[in-house]
Amino acid sequence: MPEIKDYLENVNTLCITGHVRPDGDCVGSCLGLFLYVRKNFPEVSVQVYLEEPSEKLAFIDGFNEIDSEYPDHEAYDLMICLDCAGRDRIGKAEKYFKDAKHTVNIDHHVSNTMFADENYVDGQSSSASEEIFKFMEPELIGRDTAIALYTGIIYDTGVFKYRSTSPVTMQIAAELMKHDIPTDLIIDESFYAKTYEENKIFGYAILNSQLACGGKVIYSALTQKEMEEFGVSSKELEGIVAQLRLTKGVLAAAFFTETVAGDIKLSLRSIDPFDVNVVAQQFGGGGHIRAAGATIKGSLDECIAQVLSAMEKNL
Repeated sequence: MPEIKDYLENVNTLCITGHVRPDGDCVGSCLGLFLYVRKNFPEVSVQVYLEEPSEKLAFIDGFNEIDSEYPDHEAYDLMICLDCAGRDRIGKAEKYFKDAKHTVNIDHHVSNTMFADENYVDGQSSSASEEIFKFMEPELIGRDTAIALYTGIIYDTGVFKYRSTSPVTMQIAAELMKHDIPTDLIIDESFYAKTYEENKIFGYAILNSQLACGGKVIYSALTQKEMEEFGVSSKELEGIVAQLRLTKGVLAAAFFTETVAGDIKLSLRSIDPFDVNVVAQQFGGGGHIRAAGATIKGSLDECIAQVLSAMEKNL
């Protein structure tokens, strides 16, 4: 496997991006790489482009340097995409991708479409943060990078709970902890802490959940109007589908939310043996066997009916 330094030879400008609606792993891996390059390769001009992430991740160094405006820029020498299963997932950063002189895709989604010039995808890896660590020289990792990567790993493993957590994951986490990082703060802020508004919408979504498919599936949905009434956006809905999935007796959970653009965002979670990636792919999405999603055109009621029908067929 190559190292970051191998890619930076004769590179003056580097662009880093992740997927639309960036989560903890996306932000952690992107900022981890950004901080690593800035510290060890100051001759390289590096920029991170992401849609505006949740303020709960503001404790990560470099958070305020994320560019969410996507201004025009001359072609980058190198573009690295992290945590993106497909080219369509990089959103507005697409304009940088098509002009970049060289592109690299580093990911952990089994549904990855291998869309870059070079692709490094390990579907058994816990997170993009775990993957990007493997490209770094451990002795060059600073405390700020360690905090960013640990955040990403915490987020995508559910604090080391999900099955994607492997001995390698734990070994990497242990290496990052050697930098005296505030693990308690990272876990609380990136995974558990919620605002008052988030707690209210969380409870509302759970209260209005319903069982389907003979009690094997649980689902809930939120409209844009409801989110406005509670004073929250899609960035503040994390954890709802995971909580639904913990309902005893169900194999899978589905969570539907209306986006500002009028589409429906679908989030799926499951336990063995239900493969929600198969369901998500039927709607143009994807992800992992136990966690996947998609963005669907149509009304909320239509999308719920279509997804539940697909889930019942896959039970």
